[in-house]
Amino acid sequence: MAQMNEELLETKYNGSVFKRLFAYVRPHAPTVAVCLVLVLIVTALELYRPILIGGAIDNYIKAPAGSVPDGLSRDELIALRASDRAGLMHTALVYTGVLLAALACQLTEVWLLQRTGQAIIYTIRQEIFDHVHTLPLRFFDINPVGRIVTRVTNDVESLNQMYTQVLVKLFSNAVLIVGYAVVMLRIDRRLALMCFAFLPVIFALTLVFRTLVRRTYRVVRTRISALNTFLSENISGMKLIQVFAREKEKTEAFRGRTKELYRAQLRELMIFAVFRPGIAFIACFALALILYRSGLRVLTGAVTFGTMYIFTNYIRSFFEPIQELAEQFSTLQNALASAEKIFTVLDEENTISEPENPAELREIRGSIEFRHVWFAYEGEDYVLRDVSFTIRPGEKVAFVGATGAGKSSILNLIGRYYDIQKGEILIDGVDIHDLPTERLRRAIGQVQQDVFIFTGDVKSNIRLLDDTISDAAIVRASAAVNADRFIERLPAGYDEPVTERGATLSAGQRQLLSFARTLAYDPRILVMDEATANIDTETEQLIQQALETLMRGRTTIMVAHRLSTVQHADCIYVMHKGRIRESGTHQELLARDGIYKKLYELQQ
Repeated sequence: MAQMNEELLETKYNGSVFKRLFAYVRPHAPTVAVCLVLVLIVTALELYRPILIGGAIDNYIKAPAGSVPDGLSRDELIALRASDRAGLMHTALVYTGVLLAALACQLTEVWLLQRTGQAIIYTIRQEIFDHVHTLPLRFFDINPVGRIVTRVTNDVESLNQMYTQVLVKLFSNAVLIVGYAVVMLRIDRRLALMCFAFLPVIFALTLVFRTLVRRTYRVVRTRISALNTFLSENISGMKLIQVFAREKEKTEAFRGRTKELYRAQLRELMIFAVFRPGIAFIACFALALILYRSGLRVLTGAVTFGTMYIFTNYIRSFFEPIQELAEQFSTLQNALASAEKIFTVLDEENTISEPENPAELREIRGSIEFRHVWFAYEGEDYVLRDVSFTIRPGEKVAFVGATGAGKSSILNLIGRYYDIQKGEILIDGVDIHDLPTERLRRAIGQVQQDVFIFTGDVKSNIRLLDDTISDAAIVRASAAVNADRFIERLPAGYDEPVTERGATLSAGQRQLLSFARTLAYDPRILVMDEATANIDTETEQLIQQALETLMRGRTTIMVAHRLSTVQHADCIYVMHKGRIRESGTHQELLARDGIYKKLYELQQ
């Protein structure tokens, strides 16, 4: 099922791929124009080289019949053909000049193309990464990380070859084919037409090849994406795999995915294995026929030996750009298949729209109000049903209830990570749809149960690339949540390196870092989703000591399963099946003998 969904996503794009790809070339049009001119020069020089040698054969190497008397000594023969020697020397110098000129043009062309291609790839990769940051959390809920990584890396790299080689090579080979055809017709029309008779067979073979290879490339790219997704998930969950001793089963599953990719790539190789030898066979057959026919004409004097050389050289060269053209079309198809996937991601719309006329709210005080809010992640499967409540600035509020009651969904809706279907959510009396999302989220500090630590150091994980947060502010925030106690014991202190996901830190230390990170941003609204669930008793006591001070003056919303952590809240809301069933202080709820009391007694 997952594979089927992947393939459906891969083929979803229906726009003009070429038009969008060339849009990235437009800023570099002058450079590309220079490259095309250089290609024309190189092509002309390539066409001229056989003519130079053919002329030298006819004019200087093969003496006309009867022009050299018999019985001459070697010195006399050398003196007699001194002009031929001079002609050969001149031809050699011109040929060397042609080679050097072609080399200089090719080096310049390759340098310009590579630099332009890398600039375009940089732009595309940056555009994808920037766009992914704007997408709502719903996109990441339904798209595996491995698939997104494939788009930014493998698929973008597939475009690199297209921009740096294929496009100009297509132009170059097309010009070469036309050039060879024109020159061959001018030299000897009969031999040229004999050679052209093979073109319909080559074009038919190329058409079949292009159709087959495009389908194959699409399958290969889909299999690579699926394999990367599988790898990403399993490497991230390696601890769980080892805990349940599922290494063998996962290895078998990976072998299955790899075998699918292997078969797809094998089909691609088989297509090339038939096409390349097919073109080579036709080229060799044409060359043999031309050698035979031109050889007979040389014997009768209808064609010179130099002309025969030029033709046989052109025959070998004539079919090479045709073969390259077909293979470049296949590379282009690969790039187009990747481009379709890239543009599918770029066309994903951010469903969390920004207001056209944002409300002006100079300072967020922290008042929160839900008015008859209905929310569902999918369709009409509502997680929240007609939820209404009001939180005053500076108030400490907790949401409790069984798993799936809708507690965490409320926290996600306050920061507008998802949009509601019905009702209103207001911050300081202003609908959150009228506030810029950056302004809204900047005012909300979230501490979650699953803390994510980035590769870097302790300081960078607290600052999160915000240069406005000074080192002094980082130290103050760390001290406020008692994180400085373990940070200062680290060998490098705040500069201590940390690995991905903070594997070198304990769960309690990661949570303390999360607290310091949130408080360094000095939010007006503090949101904690099971913030103390993974912390040992001693660490929890440190946090509880800090929280009383930290919550003062801030609106604080807590979600917790352990009721002992929310007993001092100003108001506790009890959620059950998406609705608020009870509300009040800890003592008030116990006195009601309702859901809260049952939860409390179960935990006791």
